[in-house]
Formats: sequence, structure tokens, C-alpha cells
Amino acid sequence: MIVRILGEGQFRVGDDAAAKLTALDKELDTAVHGEDEAAFAAALRAAVQEVRTDGTPVGDDEFVTADFILPFSDASLAEVRKLLADGTISDSIGLP
Repeated sequence: MIVRILGEGQFRVGDDAAAKLTALDKELDTAVHGEDEAAFAAALRAAVQEVRTDGTPVGDDEFVTADFILPFSDASLAEVRKLLADGTISDSIGLP
């Protein structure tokens, strides 16, 4: 699976990381809908760290479409709401 972190690049992640990201996506979704900035920031940091740690960067010379998109690592709830409204990221923050 390919995950893009906005402003950072794309990473190829395996099944184990994808499973962890699925759980974090639920936390992100709950935080966004509950407008819980602290929970959102913690879950986003964890998701980005998971991708950075377990993912392999996709080379600049390789063109692949991202399966899922994460907002930039220090995005606020307000910024994510704008990205959602613009269609830059999907309603589920972008993870399965």
C-alpha cells in the first residue's frame, strides 16, 4: 500500500503497518468528528510516525498513485477541515 504524507512524500507500507494505521484512522476520525484537538494531534503523530518508521520511501523517479493520504504531520483540526472541504484528503483522513 502507498501512503502519502502531505508535504513529505510517499511511502510503501506493508500489511502490519496498514493494520496499525487502520486503528489509528479510527482514532483520527473520532477526534475530527468530536473536535478533540489533543486526541487528533496524538493520533496524527502516531500515524505519521508509523509510516515513517515502517514505510519505505517511494523514489522520486517512481510514479505511483497513493492509496491513502495523511495530512502534514503538524496539521491542526482547522487545517484538516479545510483539506477535507477542498477534497485534498478523503473524509476518513485517507486510511482504510
